[in-house]
Amino acid sequence: MKEKVLISIVGPTAIGKTKLAIALAQHYKTAIISADSRQFFKEMTIGTAVPSKEELQAAKHYFIQHKSIFEEYSVGDFERDTLELLAEVYETNDIIIMVGGSGLYIDAVVKGLDSFPEVSPAIRAELNITLETEGIAKLQKLLEELDFAYYQKVDINNPHRLIRALEICLGTGLPYSSFLNKKKEPRPFKTITVGIKAEREVIYDRINQRVDLMMKEGLLDEVKPLLEHQALNALQTVGYRELFRYLNGEIPLEFAISEIKKNTRRFAKRQMTWFNKKTDTIWTTPTEQIEDLIVKINQELV
Repeated sequence: MKEKVLISIVGPTAIGKTKLAIALAQHYKTAIISADSRQFFKEMTIGTAVPSKEELQAAKHYFIQHKSIFEEYSVGDFERDTLELLAEVYETNDIIIMVGGSGLYIDAVVKGLDSFPEVSPAIRAELNITLETEGIAKLQKLLEELDFAYYQKVDINNPHRLIRALEICLGTGLPYSSFLNKKKEPRPFKTITVGIKAEREVIYDRINQRVDLMMKEGLLDEVKPLLEHQALNALQTVGYRELFRYLNGEIPLEFAISEIKKNTRRFAKRQMTWFNKKTDTIWTTPTEQIEDLIVKINQELV
């Protein structure tokens, strides 16, 4: 094969990406890179649906629980680490699999990140204080005023994304969105994107079942020792935020569980909106035979 290839598997949460990634890794005799930003942290296992021990043994995985929630690990760090790993793996393999539902992290590897000017760390510190003292609504309102274009498309319930955008707005006097989508250097590999899709009702049912299973497996016990660290960026995620609210005495447990399901469904909807924008995706379903999908992928490898 003349060209090195990255097979990127995308799709909404609970759709079966891990299972497909392992099947393809075994077929092409290669490894898997996780681009799921929630699975980077070793303290978060059940709530992030980390692959089981059997799944991890079925194929070599990279970037699964390799960091602590107490470490800062940005999308830029992930881009750098992944490109270094790809260069190493491509010395002996022509193909590697990447899998995950974090569109920003996938695009960082496939396309490259947008470049931003340096701003004073004091701005971020001040924004974090605002978040703690006045709540996320204050940051949402500020972003709406400073960069309405980005406000319309960002996940406004993600404080990390809000603070990142606001520190650029405040530090440069320019909208965060003005730095996005500039021309970047092409990657030294070809990317084949495989997307998994299903009817919305099927996805939502899978999500509801997964949340129930997580609770049975002990998600609440996993969250309890993290309560004192609930302000950390890594813990601002679905499944943890809602149970923190329960443990803080704000809402009943049953309502917290229903909120996890609802917010996960919303997250899945945003994922599909992101992935549907890609025009060159090979689409598959959870029920398609792996042999049929491999035929489609091999046609792109020629």
